[in-house]
Amino acid sequence: MENDRKPEWLKVKLDSNSKYAAMKSSISNLGLHTICQEGKCPNIFECWGSGTATVLLMGDMCTRGCRFCAVKTGNPHGILDAGEPERVAASVARSGLEYIVITSVDRDDLPDGGASHISRTVREIKRRSPGIIVEVLMPDFRGEESALDTVIDSGAEVLAHNIETVRRLTPTVRDGKAGYDQSLNVLRYLKEQSGRLTKTSIMLGLGETCDEIFETMRDVRDTGTDAITLGQYLRPSKWHLPVVNYVTPRDFKMYGEEARKMGFTMVAAGPLVRSSYRAGELFMTGLVHNRLNAV
Repeated sequence: MENDRKPEWLKVKLDSNSKYAAMKSSISNLGLHTICQEGKCPNIFECWGSGTATVLLMGDMCTRGCRFCAVKTGNPHGILDAGEPERVAASVARSGLEYIVITSVDRDDLPDGGASHISRTVREIKRRSPGIIVEVLMPDFRGEESALDTVIDSGAEVLAHNIETVRRLTPTVRDGKAGYDQSLNVLRYLKEQSGRLTKTSIMLGLGETCDEIFETMRDVRDTGTDAITLGQYLRPSKWHLPVVNYVTPRDFKMYGEEARKMGFTMVAAGPLVRSSYRAGELFMTGLVHNRLNAV
């Protein structure tokens, strides 16, 4: 049974400012979606207030029904907004951002899962903003290598896919089309085929044990994945999985230290950390620049 009283460390100050208002207006006027809104992210005021947002491609309806996610589930029947890549690129160009995260809903109704749409968006962003760093947080595309290749070929500097939870809880937490080993294979393929920075994320608080968390981190690290984020699962509604436990900041610090010992280059671990997290983006920017300067 979930305890509705959240601990003090999870209480977020709702502090909107002019940048937040401008970001909200821009996204609305352009008809864009963000995972910040659709996923009910607790960091929306911090990120939007600093001019950062994670764009959600291909609509606000997902063909998967994961029991942790606030994004709507349904069948878009192959409908795709062909003008979205250009609108996203125009918005990014006006923002002057150095780093942008692009994610998407799962689109199992499309032949390639939407990989070509994601790739076209990244290419358009790069065309308008040549110096920007792009991170793509992608679906698993059911493990189809041709779809993964399409996203790799887009030129994004950071390739991300979320493992989400430990092996034992995957069938309960994620949609049946997803899979623990499938996600590991995706991460391994992205690293082996691209050689670029790869990234994943784990939610805590769903009943996983300490040993299971360590096992998952080791499994991910064995794929060659460079970066990992760990954050607290928060229940979006009564229809979603309840929170089993609230992980303390002290425990998050311990998990982060263990991840660094395993060899992850970038680790962000904390109650409010999410897969797309501003502090992580700033660190990843440094890693990308270091790699480019080494070439």
